[in-house]
Amino acid sequence: MLTTLSSWLTHLESLHPKTIALGLERVAQVKQRLNLQPEFPVIIVGGTNGKGSVCAMLEAILHAAGYRVGCYTSPHLLHYNERVRIDKQQASDAELCASFEAIERARGDIALTYFEFGTLAAMQCFIEHEVDVAILEVGLGGRLDAVNVFDADVAVVTSVDIDHVDYLGDTREQIAFEKAGIFRPGRVAICADSDVPQVLAQHAHGIGAELWCIGREFGFVSHQGQWDFFSPVGARHALPIPALRGAYQLSNASAVLAALDALRGRLPVGNDAVRRGLVEVQLAGRFQFVPGVPTLILDVAHNPHAARSLAQNLASLQPAKTYAVFAMLKDKDMAGVVEALKDCIDVWLVAGIDAPRGASAEELAQVVREAEVSGRVEQFTTIAEALTPALTQASAADRIVAFGSFYTVAEAMTCAKACSL
Repeated sequence: MLTTLSSWLTHLESLHPKTIALGLERVAQVKQRLNLQPEFPVIIVGGTNGKGSVCAMLEAILHAAGYRVGCYTSPHLLHYNERVRIDKQQASDAELCASFEAIERARGDIALTYFEFGTLAAMQCFIEHEVDVAILEVGLGGRLDAVNVFDADVAVVTSVDIDHVDYLGDTREQIAFEKAGIFRPGRVAICADSDVPQVLAQHAHGIGAELWCIGREFGFVSHQGQWDFFSPVGARHALPIPALRGAYQLSNASAVLAALDALRGRLPVGNDAVRRGLVEVQLAGRFQFVPGVPTLILDVAHNPHAARSLAQNLASLQPAKTYAVFAMLKDKDMAGVVEALKDCIDVWLVAGIDAPRGASAEELAQVVREAEVSGRVEQFTTIAEALTPALTQASAADRIVAFGSFYTVAEAMTCAKACSL
């Protein structure tokens, strides 16, 4: 039997002919064989963008309230263990290997994808640690995503926009239907997108879910560096701005508090815990500032919706010459991302990603040039090779933003540490 986490992960990658294979039948069979029946509340978080922020804030607030929290997110940046956290601590290699071994024995001849295997392993860890609540981030879509094999006591859809068109459809309504699949009859379903897709509302009504929409059942009012929250349950006043950067984080934080209000009977949370969690929350790779000179900003923005948010955040900063270290996966909307950010970037340092779905520097540079950007465009084989001249050329008053994918941020993060930025 395999004995190291790295050998297990290599094994998992080889089990299924497809990296992504949507559908719940296979993973449900193995779940039943393992008798993975959580007795604690489960919060499932889906959406085009904002899932990671909502999961991080939920985890921070519930931890501050004294609960034992299990949190499963994806993808990871540097280490697989980042995906599975208990009490805000990453699961150990030994714990993950033990869970993988149990799943391997139980699955028999059922082929599971890497993500399906990981989802079952995370839940097994949470059950063994007797957590008080589990937070599960949807990997792709929702309706047919592996986390949806578990019933959500409250489900959150953060935003709905175009992404993963090969799997979810090429219209907002089609994508909304897939995301609404995490809703459950008789339970609260939360939508933090101010433009609620009609099909999402129809699906919630059709199955008998209680739909709370931002700006209607719940929402926020910001004022003088603080904000107030309201929901059908009541209000919370004079809350601190979340430690995660970006104006859109108030919408995410409102969805978080709405979810907590929906679970108040099982998981009561006081205002002190809310305030502490909002102040202490951290999430790598989301408009993250790396300490040092010049300023380095890391953002995993990999679709036009996220790129528009990144552009908005950059525009809120003091004007400065901006270098982009840019790399993407080729099955993403590269042109849409460039279009959203082309007015914010002065120098484009374009790199390839050494992964099966990675775009080459040549492919991405062509997309950038076709967008008729005003800044110069340079090509590099790797992200590290692109970041090095940025660090050399940029003055103390300039800034560098590395974005486009989790691969981009992970390699830029590693390179920055090596350079002791």
